[in-house]
Amino acid sequence: MSLEARNDLDPIETTEWLDSLASVIEHEGEERARYIMSRLADRLRRDGSSPPFSGTTPHRNTIPMHREAKMPGDMFIERKIRSAIRWNAMVQVLRANKKHKGLGGHIASYQSSATLYEVGFNHFFRADNGDHKGDLLYIQGHVTPGIYARSFLEGRLTQEQMDNFRQEVDGEALPSYPHPYLMPDYWQFPTVSMGLGPIQAIYQAHVMKYLHSRELEDMQDRKVWAFLGDGECDEPESLGALHLASREKLDNLIFVINCNLQRLDGPVRGNSRVIDELEGVFRGAGWNVIKVVWGGQWDPLFEQDTKGMLQKRMDEAVDGEYQNYKAQGGKYTREHFFGKYDETAEMVKDYSDEQIFRLNRGGHDPQKVYAAYHEAVNNADNRPTVILAHTVKGYGMGGGSGEADMEAHQIKSMDTEALKTFRDRFGVPISDEQIESGDIPYYKPDDDTPEMKYLHLQREKLGGFLPARKNDFEALEIPGLDDKMFASQLKGSGDREVSSTMSFVRVLNGLVKNKQLGSRVVPIIPDEARTFGMEGMFRQLGIYAAEGQKYEPTDAGQIMYYREDQKGQILEEGITEAGSISAWIAAATAYANHHLPLIPFYVYYSMFGFQRVGDLVWAAGDLQARGFMIGGTAGRTTINGEGLQHQDGHSHILMSTVPSCRAYDPCYGHEVAVILQDGLKRMFQDKENCFYYLTVMNENYPHPEMPKGSEEGIVRGMYLLQEGKKDGRKKQPRVQLMGSGTILREVEAAAEMLANDHDVVADVWSVTSFNELRREALEYDRLQFLDYDEKREKPWVSQQLKDVEGPVIASTDYMKLYADQIRAWVPSDFHVLGTDGFGRSDTREALRRFFEVDRYYVTIQALRALASRGEIDAKVVNDAMKKYGIDPAKPSPLVS
Repeated sequence: MSLEARNDLDPIETTEWLDSLASVIEHEGEERARYIMSRLADRLRRDGSSPPFSGTTPHRNTIPMHREAKMPGDMFIERKIRSAIRWNAMVQVLRANKKHKGLGGHIASYQSSATLYEVGFNHFFRADNGDHKGDLLYIQGHVTPGIYARSFLEGRLTQEQMDNFRQEVDGEALPSYPHPYLMPDYWQFPTVSMGLGPIQAIYQAHVMKYLHSRELEDMQDRKVWAFLGDGECDEPESLGALHLASREKLDNLIFVINCNLQRLDGPVRGNSRVIDELEGVFRGAGWNVIKVVWGGQWDPLFEQDTKGMLQKRMDEAVDGEYQNYKAQGGKYTREHFFGKYDETAEMVKDYSDEQIFRLNRGGHDPQKVYAAYHEAVNNADNRPTVILAHTVKGYGMGGGSGEADMEAHQIKSMDTEALKTFRDRFGVPISDEQIESGDIPYYKPDDDTPEMKYLHLQREKLGGFLPARKNDFEALEIPGLDDKMFASQLKGSGDREVSSTMSFVRVLNGLVKNKQLGSRVVPIIPDEARTFGMEGMFRQLGIYAAEGQKYEPTDAGQIMYYREDQKGQILEEGITEAGSISAWIAAATAYANHHLPLIPFYVYYSMFGFQRVGDLVWAAGDLQARGFMIGGTAGRTTINGEGLQHQDGHSHILMSTVPSCRAYDPCYGHEVAVILQDGLKRMFQDKENCFYYLTVMNENYPHPEMPKGSEEGIVRGMYLLQEGKKDGRKKQPRVQLMGSGTILREVEAAAEMLANDHDVVADVWSVTSFNELRREALEYDRLQFLDYDEKREKPWVSQQLKDVEGPVIASTDYMKLYADQIRAWVPSDFHVLGTDGFGRSDTREALRRFFEVDRYYVTIQALRALASRGEIDAKVVNDAMKKYGIDPAKPSPLVS
């Protein structure tokens, strides 16, 4: 009697129902059977009953053996190729660490996933052949030795490169992980910062659908394949956007999760089953789930399992036990797995311990993996697919040398006997003498061997070699500053008060109307278009929606109504900075992945920018992203009512950590226009490898006309905005005042106060980027250090201040460290004001006084600097403090 039958009150009736269902499947197909089952469930619900629900299915393969698509090609030759790659992947790590102990590297991860990759490379992963632009592969970071090993067999990498694994400073070498920045023609995506690959893959597929809907690029049947580990799924970014993939019907997306049950330190889920957990999560999110749990050697045992006892045993064993079954061997598995029930023990009574040990998991069976991939790429229900593949970490490395061991992830060396065991298991023709010599060789068959011919033929059928990346693109012609989209901002706003955000939006509006560039512009917003005054674009450009707009919006009668459209240009991604920047990254690298340079603008609250998604920003640098990140409502004191968690005083400092990011804090519209035009030209015409970060504010004020000849200074980081007027009839002290963002206007006001109240002449410098000033100065210092005798131009900040008089005072809406970073190159005494500390809710005036960056503090700092130099009496400073109501005993904005 089966397990289910023991609890059946009417077995005969149950059998009749099951026979009826089987008849429907046989004569009318599975679709009809599912329809009937859904109608029965609806009938239950109508009466207030709930149909039985389970987020998981039994611990076995989703695709039954009779439905498996049969793998074409020569499985024997493929095993020989796979074995050679396994060997070379291991040898690469061993040889590198023999040369330099401590270089590291990972052997076990690729050994567990070799079959998953090789079935893909031999049968599914398509390269760019011109007519078809190929698939995109997010390759798991720790398996790079295996990917390099395949490329070595293909003749794409030399032995010298293989031997220089993780030794990148001198000569040809291979980076530890996938890094497009370091191998721009090879790696497509950086993935080793775990969790970033999955979310980027989802938004990559999303942006591909967007480009296809807008008819900018025919995506054909291109797929995005994302390989990740089961432990990696604990990262919030890994699973945080699954709903988007199902909602947007991303049938171009395939996740392959290597469920080897082992993360860096131990089991992923020792007390449960991670495959069950992931199945429930993905099924609940609406994905097509394909489990590849057991290999073909289990099929005869399943055929014997008429009572369901084998399935019961599989369903009750937890991952910690499954690890032990591989780590402890066949005898242990016989006793502890099969031996629990008489029925399961009977099934393997004629199996040797070695045969039991060889019972394979699905992720190591090419036929089972092929069937899963075939179903995934031929999925016709408009859903993304996830393949959950059961594997063994360190597969083939032998017990005690890495196979299913707790320390498997860290293993980067193997003893002689373990190497011989590995060689024998995979049939690699390397002799004992070669292994014992200590100089373990790679194995590369001759070019005319069947396996090498097969290797190249299979890739030829699929369009060429992978991974591969086309790093170049056709340059765009960028209009000059005299174009109306920029020129309108250079003239100033007259008496009208506008924010720098509005200056940016006006340039953006002009850009989208440009006949040559407009269609390439991709505005991306988390959910703040109205905050940034961008709602006017809703009607003009439309918000991209995969299925268009199925409803009439409540503001349909208004001019700027919320318009969704299949061909909409705006990507409004909802309240998700991680998702929005992933979409931006996909658009910012379209020049490489689709040979289509796009101009993406990601506009967001500056406070929630880098600090929320810093790892993704760093990945954007690795990817050589080109585009604009716009930090809106920027500064610690500009967004006055929002308080501590909204007020940004450090994003520019954070952005300074990314080498390819050019960050600017403009105050006026002409500065915004010059920076945007320069960025467009550098990135898309000159093809400079960089991206731009601009902070813009929501404070309204008049914008002056651009001072003549200031373009170079705006781009390089500072220019003289206002020269102080000196009375030639008397001796007057002089100061240099620096400001950026909206605090520049406080600095201008301080210059007036110094002149009117204290007879001090003040020159005002607009510093658009302290980061750029420092970057240039650091390179100057480096070159001076290396070649002191060479005559070279001083850093821009030093040039601009070399002949000026008086102390230099800088005030910004950011932490003191932001302006203080140029101290070494300021040729005078330098004093910095900034907004260190947590934010507060209040008026702008109150906040600026609280943080000690307003016109009064700038004035006092200038007077005190002059007093320190003996140019004015100290009493002037004390009197001024009383006059401006500055209390030395006021609470500090700093947190002690």
